Amino acid sequence: MANKFAIVTGASSGIGLELARLAARDGYDLLVVADTPLVDAAAALRGEGVEVQSVETDLSTIEGVDRLLAAAGGRRVDLLCANAGHGLGGGFLDQDVSEWRHVIDTNITGTAYLLQKVLRQMRDAGEGKVLITGSIAGWIPGSFQAVYNGTKAFVDNFAAAIRNELKEVKGITITTLLPGPVETEFFERAGMMDTKVGQSESKSDPVDVAKDGWTALMKGTDNIVSGISNKLQVAGAGVLPQSVTAEQHRKIAEPGSGER
Repeated sequence: MANKFAIVTGASSGIGLELARLAARDGYDLLVVADTPLVDAAAALRGEGVEVQSVETDLSTIEGVDRLLAAAGGRRVDLLCANAGHGLGGGFLDQDVSEWRHVIDTNITGTAYLLQKVLRQMRDAGEGKVLITGSIAGWIPGSFQAVYNGTKAFVDNFAAAIRNELKEVKGITITTLLPGPVETEFFERAGMMDTKVGQSESKSDPVDVAKDGWTALMKGTDNIVSGISNKLQVAGAGVLPQSVTAEQHRKIAEPGSGER
């Protein structure tokens, strides 16, 4: 057993799996979590020579988060990578309530509850590191991805707020990772494979995104926008009218836009 312990959510693939791999290589025992089976991920991570425990649970529910925390067995959490999140494409009026509610409950409710529980432990201990996966989507009105972008706006701002609330606890750092489109299962699961962004071949590599996040986390940086083009997009979103950025988003996320 290592002398430091990390929880990584959304770790079945993509950014979360790569973050878990980096944590293992840095000597953290791991509790990896997702709402899908983690058999392959757990096997890959055990090859890194640390203790790996996996939990399949629904992080959109309070009960699911409690199940995750119970699996930690009371062990102090030195590092939390709150990476779990769901997307959803299509027009808001055409979406089922259960679909957009699950996005909100996963990205906002479950994330906030997990952060509150773990950060209380860290505050009591006077130390700990947290990496929260936000998105540049939080800066952009997400036409045909409205609920997802709205949840990421919450996450990005919520992370900044709790970072300020805890600024006097010098041993705690909270870093926000803000990627753009990444080559993961996200767009398939969000029903966006017929869109321009879903079909784009210029998405970021999750390995590179995870490395950016990990480097910023270890430095205690407040936030990191991964990728030069994404940095430019965030800068533009800060000065352009929302009507302009919403129209730009429409062009890449509207259903069928990838076929035009």
